[in-house]
Amino acid sequence: MDDRIRYLLDELRLTRDARGMTQDDLAGHIPWASSTIAMIECGRRKPPPGFWDAVDGALQTGGALGRLATRLGSPQWFIDWSAAEQAAVSLRSYESLVVPGLLQTEAYARAVLTDAGLTNLEEMERRLATRLARQAVLTRADPVDLTAVLDEGLLHRPVGGPAVMREQLEALVAVGALLHVRLHVVRTTVGAYAGLNGPFVIATAADRTETGYLDNQLVGQVVDGPGNLAALQRAWEAVRSEALPQQQSTELIREVAEKWI
Repeated sequence: MDDRIRYLLDELRLTRDARGMTQDDLAGHIPWASSTIAMIECGRRKPPPGFWDAVDGALQTGGALGRLATRLGSPQWFIDWSAAEQAAVSLRSYESLVVPGLLQTEAYARAVLTDAGLTNLEEMERRLATRLARQAVLTRADPVDLTAVLDEGLLHRPVGGPAVMREQLEALVAVGALLHVRLHVVRTTVGAYAGLNGPFVIATAADRTETGYLDNQLVGQVVDGPGNLAALQRAWEAVRSEALPQQQSTELIREVAEKWI
C-alpha cells in the first residue's frame, strides 16, 4: 500500500481511538457498518463517497481528515483507486499502449515515467516507488486474482530499448505462470475492436462491490455507478473475446521477447 494512503488510514484509526470510540461506536454515527469501517482502516476497501465528511463530523475533527486526504500529494481519484486496488480479490485489466503498472519491471516503469515527460527526478522516483509498491497485491499471502488482456502492439513498442523490453517480456512470461495470474494478448490482426477506446480496470472486492478505473493524460477516473460499470463489463467481455487463450498468449510473448536483442 502506498505510504500516503497508509498514513491517512492510520490517522483515521488514531483519531477514533483518541476520541475513545470503537469501530462499533463510530458506526453508530455514520451510515456504514463497523465491518465496513474495519475494512477501510486496514486498506481492504476503498472509502465510499461521503465517507470522510461523515467521519469528520462524527469525530468532530473540523474536517481535518478530509483536508488531509487532499494534502498528501495524491489526488482523490488516486486515493480512491489505490484503496480499491488493495481491497480487490480480483482485477480485470485491459491495456493497449504500455504494460500494466502492476506488471512493469523497475527498468520499464522508469522508462515510462521518464519518457512521459517527468523531468522532476524526485517526483519520478516517488511515482516509481509507489508503482512498484502496488505490485505487492500479486505477492502477498492472499494475492489478488489478476486477468490482464494486452494489445499485441505494446509488446513491440521499444520502451527503454531492447534490453529493457526483453527483461519486461520475460517478466510477463514468469508472472503469467502464477496460478492467480492470467495473461491474454489481442493480435494486431484483429483490427478495430472495443479496446481501442482506451485502457481500463475493474476491481472486485470480497463483498462483490465493483470499482472501475479509466486512465488518460491528465487524471485517472474512478467509476462505481451501475451504468458505468455495466458499460465496462461489456467492454471487458468484448476485448476478452478477441484475445488469444492463455497458452498461446504466453507463447507469443516469449516469441517477441526473443526478438528483443
